[in-house]
Formats: sequence, C-alpha cells, structure tokens
Amino acid sequence: MVVGEFAPPTRPLQDLAGSWFNILAAVAFVLGGANLVVLNLKKISDNRPGWGYAAVTLAAFFVTLFIGLSKWGVPPADEYPDFSWSGAHESEGGGFWWVFEFVILPLQSSMFALLAFFVASAAFRAFRAKNTASVLLLGTAFIILLGRTYAGSLLSSLVPETLWFLRIDMLSGICMSVFNLAGNRAIMIGVALGIMATSLRILTGTDKPYLGQD
Repeated sequence: MVVGEFAPPTRPLQDLAGSWFNILAAVAFVLGGANLVVLNLKKISDNRPGWGYAAVTLAAFFVTLFIGLSKWGVPPADEYPDFSWSGAHESEGGGFWWVFEFVILPLQSSMFALLAFFVASAAFRAFRAKNTASVLLLGTAFIILLGRTYAGSLLSSLVPETLWFLRIDMLSGICMSVFNLAGNRAIMIGVALGIMATSLRILTGTDKPYLGQD
C-alpha cells in the first residue's frame, strides 16, 4: 500500500491489499468482540474483584451491538421511503446516533477532561521546569489547555488586532495543527514501519508471537 502511493502502476495491487485489509480488519473485530465477551464472562463467573464493571461492559457491548445491527430508530433512506432498514445505521435520529452523541461523546469528553488535569499535574511534578525542554512542554500544554476554554477566548479578546498572532486561541491552533500534527505523522510512520517489520519477521518464521505458545 505504501509503494502504491509512489508507483502508480502498482495501484491495482494497492486496491487489492486494501480489500484484504478490510476483510482482515472485520475478522479481527469479530475475534476482539468474542475475546471481550469471554474474558468478562470468566471474570463474572469467578467473582473476581471488579466483576461489576465487567457486567456493565458486557451490557453496554450487547446493547450497542443490538442497536447497531437492528438499525433501531433509523429513518428510511430518501430513495426507499417504504423500507425502514434502508437508512444508514449512523443516520441522525437513529438509535446508534443517539448512543454516540449522548453517551459515548459525553463519556469521552469527561475522560479526556480529567486526563488533561492529571497530565498537567504529573508533568508539573515530574519536570518542574528544570530545563529548556521542560519549559517548552509546560508552556505548550498550558497554551493548549487554556486555548480550549472560555478563559482563553476571553484573554484573546484583550489582545490588540495588530498582535493577532499572540492570541491564545491562535497559538493553541498553531500548536495543534502544526507541531502536534507533525509529531503524530512521525509517530504513525514509525508505527507503520514497526508493523511491517514485525509482520515480515512473523511471516518468515524469525519471530514467534506469544499467541499459541505453551
């Protein structure tokens, strides 16, 4: 797939590899769901500490799976108004859309909001601005966190128009769209190369995964 981006004659092979990737990803999702069910059922049956969380996980998993597969509450498509199943499962107003908008997104927002404070607190205790890298880390984190709040917008309104590039929201956007994006791309390239190297080692038999071993 990587070669196809640089060598147009290999685009058919890239499309074929993409199709195989989708098939393998679907199989992996099925195996992952089955593994989730088995592990949590075993935790509940063994009455391990925290089995209540496992029960909540299974209940949420099966309810979401049922809503998604049954297309519960999904409005019909405009092309086929007489068939209730004709609409997409993520259509606005459907059950799956409702779960995503009013359950998953609020939970994610709460989790990341708490995580941001923990990260900032841990970074302050760990680094305490001892060197230049620590100062840059703390300063960038402070700008990004402040730029995502109402206080950042309020402070930005006090900056004159001639110094628009010093606005908190502008600096926060630059950090996210330039530095953060560049770092993410570098990390993803490294992850892709690592996956390729590991896959080749497994296919050639030079590296044995832990799965299936005694």
